[in-house]
Amino acid sequence: MQVSGGTYRVNRRLSHAVGSGRVAFVRTGSRVEVLPPSLRELPLLRDVQDDALLAALAAGFVQREFRAGEQLAAEGEPLGELLLVAHGKVERHGTGRYGDATVLGSHVDGDHLGDEALLGPDARWPAGLRATTAGTLLALSRAAFEQVAATAPELRERARALAEGDRRPRNKYGEAAIEMSAGHTGEHRLPTTFVDYELAPREYELSVAQTVLRVHTRVADLYNEPMDQTEHQLRLTVEALRERQEHELVNNPGFGLLANADHSQRIQTHSGPPTPDDMDNLLSRRRGTKFYLAHPRAIAAFGRECNRRGLYPAPVEVHGRRVPAWRGVPILSCNKIPITDGTSPILAMRTGEDKQGAIGLHQTGIPDEFEPSLSVRFAGIDEKAVISYLVTAYYSAAILVPDAVGVLENVVLDGPRG
Repeated sequence: MQVSGGTYRVNRRLSHAVGSGRVAFVRTGSRVEVLPPSLRELPLLRDVQDDALLAALAAGFVQREFRAGEQLAAEGEPLGELLLVAHGKVERHGTGRYGDATVLGSHVDGDHLGDEALLGPDARWPAGLRATTAGTLLALSRAAFEQVAATAPELRERARALAEGDRRPRNKYGEAAIEMSAGHTGEHRLPTTFVDYELAPREYELSVAQTVLRVHTRVADLYNEPMDQTEHQLRLTVEALRERQEHELVNNPGFGLLANADHSQRIQTHSGPPTPDDMDNLLSRRRGTKFYLAHPRAIAAFGRECNRRGLYPAPVEVHGRRVPAWRGVPILSCNKIPITDGTSPILAMRTGEDKQGAIGLHQTGIPDEFEPSLSVRFAGIDEKAVISYLVTAYYSAAILVPDAVGVLENVVLDGPRG
């Protein structure tokens, strides 16, 4: 998308859903502590400005180790503590419509469970919790929370408001609802409405990647036949800048796709490797998925899982090339996606401004433009007869609505977890 003014604003509809982020931890040897400011990721504590209050709450958490297969909570039993997953994987189990056991979801590092324990004494676990791997929990009991809340009236008022629930109308995405009437007859009184947007919409400024190409005048004068040395050095420099641009679009903490994917759109694998079930789960969370984006090793791992099940998905053609696909959605390779401890994420994306998806941002028509949104400027000749060219690329990315990008996290690349 063209960004004529150097900044792209994303006006999102106001959302009434809060607190879906992840909490951070500090590890000292075998001791794990919650980082107090990150407690603002909890719905109850999102608006708390008092750092001392957050520190007091953080001090009330008790560390608890768990082993693989351990039952951490049973469905329907009293819910008396807030749990933070510091490390490991925990699954929520419930009963399906036909009485069968069902996995309702999974939680990993930084996720929180049991927020209702802080809102009232009558809360019960809506689903059972079972550890898939060994790991560490931090638990804050209701008694410890009330001891701190006794000194903070605003915290008690916030807990009361959340316990009563948000009465404002919302749609299934948590956005402010647009009131309307349908199916009426006669002179029915029509509702009035307006589209409620976020009060502080995010603005994306174009990021920049730059370097200075230096070429000696002797090379430019004498060695430009049969190949133009300046042209080839410039070509290689531009390729390097584009590689850096691709890395930033995926990994930049400010606008990169991985860092800015909504936490509600992040899911975990069922068993570690990327199975067809995992890819279906990722695909079903958004309409009009344009493609998957995965590291080559993650694509190979998915291929192994398909082979193990006797599945051979048909490839599809993208820009004249045959690429792997699942359910007709191409799986594109990107070696800029990081690998950490043998695991790597897989992204699923809907693209395009008209589709309310993820978009790339640039500005064409800049001075000394060599390629779209990339300029090459003559920067002079120094006293050593070296010519300098300033090479600059401008770019950014924006996720227009939360469900435009989904992430399958902690994908094991080399087989099932031990």
